[in-house]
Amino acid sequence: MTDHPIRPFASNAAVRHVAGGLLAATLPKQEWTHEAHLAACLCLLREHPDVVLERDLPGVIRTYNEAVGGQNTDSAGYHETLTQLYIRGVRAFAALLSAGTPLVDAVNALLASEIGPRDWPLCFYSRDRLFSVEARRGWVEPDLATVE
Repeated sequence: MTDHPIRPFASNAAVRHVAGGLLAATLPKQEWTHEAHLAACLCLLREHPDVVLERDLPGVIRTYNEAVGGQNTDSAGYHETLTQLYIRGVRAFAALLSAGTPLVDAVNALLASEIGPRDWPLCFYSRDRLFSVEARRGWVEPDLATVE
């Protein structure tokens, strides 16, 4: 795995800012970091039961990407396999947390966990398979290890 310093969140409000900005497609582009992706996913899972992540998050991310001037193409923008893989990972992680864990503590623990590194998906996928057009457009099964 690569070694990137973790950029933890300072407060529940900071996490909610990211999730709310994603939903409203108003989050400044420079704030849509790897950590923000994971924080938004966990926040939406915990605090937005009306959002069915597997169904709704793809459209939310696509809309956000376009709102900040990006495009969703075969080589940039939304990536279905990465999104669905991280949803699975975040759900599994959240299931291990104590019910009363504050949001910011849960997010920072997620970022420090095995799921947190940017290259975590490469535990399951070869680089060629993960970054294929097929994987960007739809879910593809891993070729290195099973996703639980």
